[in-house]
Amino acid sequence: MLTRRAFLNTAVCVSVAAMAPGFPQNAVAQQYPTKPVRIMVGYAPGGGVDTTARIVAAGLGELWGGTVIVENRPGAAGNVATEVTAKAAPDGYTLVLCNIGTHGITPARFAGKLTYDPIRDFAFPAMIGGVPNVFMVHPSMPAKTLKQFIAYAKANPGKVNFGSSGVGASPHMSIELLKSMTGINIVHVPYKGAAIALSDVISGHIESSVGKQAGGPLGAIKAGRLRALGVTSAKRNVQLPEVPTFAEAAVPGYDVTGWYGICTQSKVPQPILARLNADLNTLMNGPALRKRLEEQGIEVTPSTPEQFVEHVKREIAKWTKVVREAGLAAE
Repeated sequence: MLTRRAFLNTAVCVSVAAMAPGFPQNAVAQQYPTKPVRIMVGYAPGGGVDTTARIVAAGLGELWGGTVIVENRPGAAGNVATEVTAKAAPDGYTLVLCNIGTHGITPARFAGKLTYDPIRDFAFPAMIGGVPNVFMVHPSMPAKTLKQFIAYAKANPGKVNFGSSGVGASPHMSIELLKSMTGINIVHVPYKGAAIALSDVISGHIESSVGKQAGGPLGAIKAGRLRALGVTSAKRNVQLPEVPTFAEAAVPGYDVTGWYGICTQSKVPQPILARLNADLNTLMNGPALRKRLEEQGIEVTPSTPEQFVEHVKREIAKWTKVVREAGLAAE
């Protein structure tokens, strides 16, 4: 691993060389990174996005022998961190842990109102993987299954609360879809982060909560502090094989699978984007980082940038339809 002095000396040398006429871009990419890289996270510490970013940052830092910083900028369902990245210098030193919320649901809800274009202003070096949301209730809740919960909610319209990481994020929208498919009326309680919502349902302040399986929910469920009623993905998750999918439990055809990836500014030089893709896929195909991600319930799916951007386009189209039908477009 590079010492701090060697890391800084390399940064100075490469910076000087890069200013010389004709210095090839691929030489810059070979030396990249020559200074600390930051991964922006649009949510508070402790949730699934933050946990995933820290796992990836640790892996990249070890691979590069340098510093990779996770910078939390919570707010506006991930918009703040996403906007910072879109407007950052196009040098590859500002990345963002993009996800179903920032590059699927938010573009659908705020179509025409964002200060950036979710496709045109970003590059998509690599997908990390997919993860379901999990719907949880406090153990005191009388409903033992999702079907029973739906029946309970129908018998008590407007009296059951559910917490999430914030308005418009994937967990919130997954329950809005459940509401539209079942006709239940439960009240959304938005928090500033998934960890805070999780804490309140564990303590019994709210009856139920929904969150990405990555992060805190797994430990709380396995410890019996929460009861998981269902996962939102089309198939069961290997970390919670006993928990049925929504489709199995009560709502045929239901499927919401969250996803994570690394995005950056669109004008980052192609050689650096190629380096990011190669290094990220190397890490995700390696046993150490893959194991850490899978322990969080993430199904690791390395990709090409082309595959990733096509996935993002499909997600925007899907959630635009859901937002329109549910009347959830931002004013």
